[in-house]
Amino acid sequence: MGSEPRVDPRPELINLPVLQKFKLYATPSNFYLIGRDESKSFRRILKIDRTERNELNLFEDPTRYTNEEMRELKRWIHRGNKEYGGLQGITTCYGIIGFVKFLEPYYMLVITKIKKVGEICGHTIYGIAETRMIVIPNPNVKTRVADSFAEQRYKKLLSMVDLSKNFYFSYTYHLMYCLQKNIGNKKRGEIHDNTMFVWNAHLTRGIRRILNNTIWTVALIYGFFQQTKCSVSGEEFVFTVIARRSRHYAGTRYLRRGVNDIGRVANDVETEQIVSKEVPEGQKIPITSVVQVRGSIPLYWSQEASLFNPQPEIKLNKKDATYVATRHHFENLRQRYGKRIIILNLLKTGEKTRRESILRAEFAKAIRYINRGIRKENRLKAIHFDLSKHSKSGVDSAFNHLCIFARKALELTDLFYCKAPSGVGAEGVINDSYFNNPVTSQDEEATSPEKEALKADIFLLQNGVLRTNCIDCLDRTNFAQYAHGLVALAHQLHTLGITGPPIIDLNNPLAIKLMEAYQNMGDTLALQYGGSEAHIKMFSALRGHWNMMKHRDIFTAVRRHYNNAYQDNDKQNAINVFLGHFRPQLGKPALWELDSDQHNIARASSNLDIENMRPLIRRSFSDNILMDGDLNLEEQALETQPSREGLNGGISETNSDFAFYETEPASLDFLSVTCCEDHLKGAGPSEMFPGSCSNSDSHKSPNDIPGFAHSYKTKFTPVEEIFELSSTRSWSSDNMFTDLDESVTSLSNTSSSFEFRPRIGGSDQGEYVLAPGFSNDFTRWVLSGRAL
Repeated sequence: MGSEPRVDPRPELINLPVLQKFKLYATPSNFYLIGRDESKSFRRILKIDRTERNELNLFEDPTRYTNEEMRELKRWIHRGNKEYGGLQGITTCYGIIGFVKFLEPYYMLVITKIKKVGEICGHTIYGIAETRMIVIPNPNVKTRVADSFAEQRYKKLLSMVDLSKNFYFSYTYHLMYCLQKNIGNKKRGEIHDNTMFVWNAHLTRGIRRILNNTIWTVALIYGFFQQTKCSVSGEEFVFTVIARRSRHYAGTRYLRRGVNDIGRVANDVETEQIVSKEVPEGQKIPITSVVQVRGSIPLYWSQEASLFNPQPEIKLNKKDATYVATRHHFENLRQRYGKRIIILNLLKTGEKTRRESILRAEFAKAIRYINRGIRKENRLKAIHFDLSKHSKSGVDSAFNHLCIFARKALELTDLFYCKAPSGVGAEGVINDSYFNNPVTSQDEEATSPEKEALKADIFLLQNGVLRTNCIDCLDRTNFAQYAHGLVALAHQLHTLGITGPPIIDLNNPLAIKLMEAYQNMGDTLALQYGGSEAHIKMFSALRGHWNMMKHRDIFTAVRRHYNNAYQDNDKQNAINVFLGHFRPQLGKPALWELDSDQHNIARASSNLDIENMRPLIRRSFSDNILMDGDLNLEEQALETQPSREGLNGGISETNSDFAFYETEPASLDFLSVTCCEDHLKGAGPSEMFPGSCSNSDSHKSPNDIPGFAHSYKTKFTPVEEIFELSSTRSWSSDNMFTDLDESVTSLSNTSSSFEFRPRIGGSDQGEYVLAPGFSNDFTRWVLSGRAL
């Protein structure tokens, strides 16, 4: 933190008023939180009243103290409270997560240990390693309510949200936004800590309202972060994969499906892939980013919960005949990313029992309905591609199709590219921290030559986004997002002018390293939403390792069903309390006394946050669902696939049934910038994946593979290993939750990469255990109808 020397000093930014390290002291009547900036140039003090049991009273001293002045102030406070024990040190911390109240006292959540996980344009990104909950009122003013069973149970419930796993923040960078929005943002003095990707927005609402600033708190995103430093034949660059999970309509797979009334969808995740080139100190950093999203099918649908049926039927609610909620969802995507929305729908067709095909047909109908009366360039562009079916005839072929879709999506949306100075945008973060009284005006900033040197030169903008979904937006979706990421990486490297092989195929180390990042992300997101790691069947088959990894997928399926069936209610309750969707009140029913419809699906109740709940429909249950399909809309995308010459040279005509191939104007209206020439000229799909066929009878030798040959020297270093702030890893595939039931804790903490060990004995003498910890009969029952 502040005591650590910087590798890359930023003289223009070092004295900005960012509080980064804090010490908490206590007297019987007050807490005193003293914060300092990174350079130790000043101190600030915040007083928290401890004499009120039901109110949060905060007093901020506007004075900026020197170190000696703060020492004298502490001595003065100590002398004034000497007869009561003086000023006592409580803890060192790195920011306030927020304040929470259940039935009586307020609690303060603080970060007590952090880990440095990466940097973006010189801004340090941190992950949380440890936190602490501190009760605010003095014990002498508390009543019996503070020690009641209900209060203790709410505390235990909140502790299920494990803040030490997959929560990230930055003091000087708006991590809740993608790179393009960070650099292109011209507004100052705005509140950003209430946006859709800030998970502690509810917890910080009180202090933000009282103090009119955010200098004492951190804005947490929840999801995934991995950064890797690459050295490829002398070229130095860094690629970063970030996943931001939306707090709107958030929850578990059983209890969050589809869309709510205002267009929020379940399992809504933004994935950003950033590639930056290493340059000498003082030069502007060439950097690119590509954003894609995943989210549940934006319809009203559910599944009947059942502990005894891992494959329940899907129920489609027909109440939204004009698809108002679906329309709201896509309008929100346009506002966030631009007008070009491409949908990659991976739902199944043609199964014996109709499940996914019900949603597939309705989703296609909704898209056609929404496109009526809309100008051609603004229509939704959809691909309906049964990935499961096509992967059975060859994963490599299915992956090739996904890469073709990715190339066309990138042609429509483009990517973001700029050259930015180290520390770009930090002053804006400071202004935004004082959102009612910005530090400097925009006019002062515009006329300052020094600040002009800190602005980025923008050349390309992403205008639109690729939205991918399967039934749960976990396993198949992650595989498809990797295909998009791989194709995007080739474009990003070319745009950055990184020399060497002009293409990326599955036989080169860089493609494999990117695959590892997406598999790590897939495991993390699947644990957060689905209760187990992601299925790896397609990734393993793509690399020719499927026969060695079958047992891992069996265990994943069993674990997912077990966790969903027995733990999702408690997890959903914990999320609802953490996000403020449910707010306990004395005299009102407790959260665990309500049925699932009342506290998860928003029946009328005064202590519910109705905006984030869904309409009155039955809660959902399963994720890996087999479905029939009778709709072949736009399936001719495969049967009438454009030639490779057409893909390289552009689309010459539009197929009205396959809206994805509609041409669009080239102008960008997302931000007003000067665009450079097109950097996205790449090789065709025939060049992209030679020799990558996992099921092929013939394989080319390394010398025959275009692209990264065996002589191509590579070195990859996880950025977390470079930093010495903490030995804690920068990501974890563990669950976000600490389970209430200790008997299942060991199961939920199982590593995502495990060694399958057969057990012999008892009635199963000589028989392999299909999933450790479960009987083979139970495992076979769970797997009886399951497919990826």
